[in-house]
Amino acid sequence: MKEIGVKIGIVFFILIAFLSMQFKSKYEETTITGKQEPDKPVQVAVTIDNNVNYIDMDDYLLGVVAGEMPAEFEIEALKAQVVASRTFVYNRNLSVDNTTNSQVYLSEEQMKENWGDKYDQYRQKIVTAIDETNDEVMKYDGQYISAMFFSSSNGYTENVEDYFESSALPYLRSVDSHWDLTVDPSNSRSKAFSREQLKEKFACTDLDFNIIAYKKSGRVATLSVGGKNYSGRQVREILGLASSCFEIEYSDGDYIFKTLGSGHGVGMSQYGAQGMALEGADYKTILNHYYTNIEITNN
Repeated sequence: MKEIGVKIGIVFFILIAFLSMQFKSKYEETTITGKQEPDKPVQVAVTIDNNVNYIDMDDYLLGVVAGEMPAEFEIEALKAQVVASRTFVYNRNLSVDNTTNSQVYLSEEQMKENWGDKYDQYRQKIVTAIDETNDEVMKYDGQYISAMFFSSSNGYTENVEDYFESSALPYLRSVDSHWDLTVDPSNSRSKAFSREQLKEKFACTDLDFNIIAYKKSGRVATLSVGGKNYSGRQVREILGLASSCFEIEYSDGDYIFKTLGSGHGVGMSQYGAQGMALEGADYKTILNHYYTNIEITNN
């Protein structure tokens, strides 16, 4: 009987050891794969009023899309904006500010104030756009692209080097964006200045305008004012114009600057995205149109 008891004890010990090894193996597997401990949300460092705020990525995207694109836009246009904004912040190493230099971010309180009784509807719409593009980003040659975007064009987007002091980038090329001219109700704008106002702004005594050159996109390349040359971008910034696509007319003692489009014109046109979505294009088609030869992939 003692011999039988010893044998049973040995078998029991082996069984316990085996189960222990299996449990340890399973524990290690779940720990390595992260299945038992969900990944922490990616956080974005957002500088607001000189203070750095760490905001979960999806919450950040909600506030950004709310601040950057009209929530009444088509869901596919909103999805395109989500992917562009997500890519933009990864390209900036998850560190941005809350200005037009980066991306405008709205708090929940600001969204409620802007949307009023449509708050729940619009918020859920953007959340859906975030969920349905979960973790998708744009890359070129394996790197996050600089996913620039703007409001509306003059019918064409701009090569990045033709507006910014930048090297040419293969994915930020001028493309057709004719939708803007009809979809954007404020595509055409006018701004009037008196002779004295312009003399003061350009610090000149001889107010002699001469557009010397246009870009292929139709925007002003060089404007001479009082014998000094300015780029279209410089004129836009000096005068606070909507875009660098403008004509100058003289009427009733004022100089009228007539512009088409709004923004720098580089990357994705938001009203163009809306126009494409209204025609049935999905967000990937929109993104591949405005960003040349990019890859849309999960991060």
